[in-house]
This record gives sequence, C-alpha cells and structure tokens, in this order.
Amino acid sequence: EIADAAYEQMLKLTYMPMGTTTEPTIRLAEKVAQITPGDLSRSFFTSGGSEANETAMKLTRAYFKRVGEPTRTKFISRKGSYHGATFGTLALGGSPLFPKGDYEPLMPGAFHVPQPNPYRCEFGGQTPEECAEHCVNAIEDLIKFQGPDTVAAVVAEPVSSPMGAVVPGPNYWPLLRELCDRYGLLLIADEVITGFGRTGKMFACEHWGITPDIMTVAKGITSGYIPMGGAITSKSVSDAFIGSPRAAFRHVITFGGHPVAAAAALRNIQIMEDDGLVENSARMGAYLLDGLKELKEKHQIIGDVRGLGLFCGLEIVRDRKTKEYFPPESGIGDLLTRGFAENGLLLRGGDNMNVAPPLCVTSGEIDEIVSTMDRVFAQASKELGAE
Repeated sequence: EIADAAYEQMLKLTYMPMGTTTEPTIRLAEKVAQITPGDLSRSFFTSGGSEANETAMKLTRAYFKRVGEPTRTKFISRKGSYHGATFGTLALGGSPLFPKGDYEPLMPGAFHVPQPNPYRCEFGGQTPEECAEHCVNAIEDLIKFQGPDTVAAVVAEPVSSPMGAVVPGPNYWPLLRELCDRYGLLLIADEVITGFGRTGKMFACEHWGITPDIMTVAKGITSGYIPMGGAITSKSVSDAFIGSPRAAFRHVITFGGHPVAAAAALRNIQIMEDDGLVENSARMGAYLLDGLKELKEKHQIIGDVRGLGLFCGLEIVRDRKTKEYFPPESGIGDLLTRGFAENGLLLRGGDNMNVAPPLCVTSGEIDEIVSTMDRVFAQASKELGAE
C-alpha cells in the first residue's frame, strides 16, 4: 500500500524546486499537526533524523535572534544519547558507541549532563523518581553556572536508545518542562526513534503529558520505506518566523518535504491508525517486557530489563551485584549477535541491547523471539562461564 502511494505520486509529480511546495507535503504537515501533542503545529521536513535535529538546532538559534535574546546560543544534552551524524548533532551526542575523536574540535557550546538511568544513576538515586530529580537538578546547576541568558535549549530523547531503552522516572519530563519554562529555554524532544507508535503512544512525550517546544521525528513517519524526517515546532516558536521576509527561517534541505516521501508518510500513518498499530505496540510491548523479565530470572548475565511499548532494553553484565560489564576481550557483543543470527533473529548483542520488533508483531512472534533469546543467552552464559 505504501509502495502504491509512492508510485501514484511519482506519476503526478516527483519533485518540487526550492520556494514551492506540493499537495501531499501540505496534507502531511496538516496531519502531523493533528496528531502531535499540544500546539505543535508547524513542520519543517527533512530527509532523516540527523537533518531533523540539525534543523532544530538552527531553528533554536534563529528563534532567539528573532525574539531579542541573541546571547542564548548554548545547548544542553545528555551523556549516553545520540542525536545524529551531522557536525552540530555530533556535538550534542554523548555516546561512547559513536566516538567523536576524528571530528574534533566539535561545535562549541554543547554541554552534557547525566542520563536519568535508574539502573546506573550517577547520583546514587535509589528510586527512578529520586534519580530523575537529581538529574534535573544537575541541569539547573549547569544553567546557573553557564548563565541562564546564554543557554538556548535542552535536547533529550524521551527514551534513550544507545544505552538500551533508558526509561526515566515518571517525574523527569514534567520537571524538565517546568525547568525550561522557568529559565526561558526551549525544550527539544528527539523522537526520531520513539515517535510514531514505538513506545505504545503515537509520541513518547504523551506518556508524561508534556509538550516540547520542538519535536524531531524521522524513521517511523514512513516506517523506514522512504527517507523522511522533520522538526515540528510549537505555535510560539513558529510565530517568530512569520510576518516579513526578514523574519523567515532561511534553511534548505534539498529533498525535505519531497512529495513522494510525503505521500508514503501519509499512507503509512493511515495504516497505523486503521490497523491500530499504536495500540498493538502498547499491548505487545507489555507482553514482550514480561517475557524479557522472565529471561532475567533465568540468566544471571541479564542485569536489567526495561522498556515502553515495543522499545525494550537489556543490560548485560558480568556481575549483577557490582553491575560490572564483561571485559571487551570477552567478545560478548559478537557472541550474542552471532548466536541470534544463527537462530534466525536479527538482533545486536552487547552491553546495552535494544529489542524493538515491528509494530505489527503478534504474541506468537514475541514468544518465538523470547524463546530464541533464551537459547542464545543460555549458550553464551555457558561459553563465558557465567551460568
């Protein structure tokens, strides 16, 4: 169905030059405005997630120029997060899985705070709520240290991917929203991975009832069939760019809002709604999480299990008590990945693992996934002497 929608659009119009737009792009912007939280209503479409986050950064800098606060140029993001491969987004990212040494010095003005990971809280928080509060307080301390009139935005993934689907405590996002409001910062939610049903809501921010000032999306907007992404702004942000040619946001992505990609995205969203795939993500995600928790009871090398919807994570450890990882020379990642592949499962092993089946997955398929993981974990534990 998505292929048909793209093909039909190709027969009508395959491209639009800069300064124009197309019917499917307009309809997609309208649809996105309808389904996103709060007053998120204006979309700047891109070709993917890195471009979406880069666009959000440029929007933020330009916004504060428009509203008369030109000294607000700094961004706060989190250790262990990933926001893209372009030069600006590299500076935001903080994951050891994506080393940045080759590209330094990076864009100045990017600062990192601890990830609200209850399993490994840097502040020693004993509960998810306590860890969340400590992490938000750390952001406030950094804002004060840098000078509130120099900080533009906090950028964060609702559920962080690189460290294995890190779900923050339930108070984290409401506290973060309140903090940004208090100091006049923009809150940018990177929903490139979590958006469009992945966590059991259409957008992960809905779990905490908050609306960011800018939301970035990609991947799920077309289910990956055609490259597409976007930065979606609240009315208060987009209004700053309206009124005169001088106020306009002068930024171009050659294939941003491509009519064929827009047609595919519209059909994809319609299928998700018609087939109840967001609701299926919530139901099957809970079923998957239960299965993974059962695996944790059986295998000592699984230190933690967490997740929202069909976005679950595992931490693989050598010692549950100390939470020590296996040493690199153990080859735990390759061992698990190879074992999964040999058993018909496309899943990357490692210290931190994401388990994210398609939104249309069935309970029977989840049973197969969990049973396959059970066999592979048992074999790997035996080979590593960690039974």
